[in-house]
Amino acid sequence: MKVVLLAGGFGTRISEESHLRPKPMIEIGGMPILWHIMKTYSYYGYTDFVICCGYKAHMIKEYFADYYLHRSDVTFDFSENNKMIVHNNFSEPWKVTLVDTGLNTMTGGRIKRIQKYIGNEPFMLTYGDGVSDVNITELVKFHESHGKIATMTAINVGQRFGVLDIDEENGINSFREKSDDDGNMINGGFMVLNPEIFEYIEGDSTVFEKTPLEVVAKMGELMAYKHEGFWKCMDTQRDKHQLEELWESGEAPWKRW
Repeated sequence: MKVVLLAGGFGTRISEESHLRPKPMIEIGGMPILWHIMKTYSYYGYTDFVICCGYKAHMIKEYFADYYLHRSDVTFDFSENNKMIVHNNFSEPWKVTLVDTGLNTMTGGRIKRIQKYIGNEPFMLTYGDGVSDVNITELVKFHESHGKIATMTAINVGQRFGVLDIDEENGINSFREKSDDDGNMINGGFMVLNPEIFEYIEGDSTVFEKTPLEVVAKMGELMAYKHEGFWKCMDTQRDKHQLEELWESGEAPWKRW
């Protein structure tokens, strides 16, 4: 099963760093947060990634083009025709497809653009700026057990994001903006989707969290995988500093590898 990562947005709320590089390339512990997310999926055996690039896409492509060298000790011998010797090399068992999905394309449009790389198979999807200790194996099992089009990981946090209206059988009846009367269950990403989801995405201007998810929710085809553990979105500099502190403490909850 392929893992699709949304990494094309401008990251305007953390503009102190995103004006220099894409938000998913902002580092936690010296490594891009995108890498941390990929390591989580890799830990559970999912190593085939499709990354939806957009803003400063070249930086993400260059990072993976040089990844092998970044993770190795290297000797450059200029006395022997610029010979390069790689020592103690280490590389991840990853297959990474980088797709330029457009600068101003909305989230749904980005997903639609990578359809040809997914084919007629279920796939996983998450955002390139949030880490969690969600059990991916159990998430996939849950998705396969109910047979619906989509599964979304539901997280308990403060009310800053769109709200999920979940029934007793974990069905999501609506996906909507927050109000003062809402509880704390929100969209945490880490989704599993059947290929039928592409039928509900019209084009580049489609916001995935609007029409596609709202439609499948009304159809009874969107289910919630409730996660009570750790989840954190790097939305601001404060969020980044909190994640850095957790990593430096040696007790980062999302680090399973």
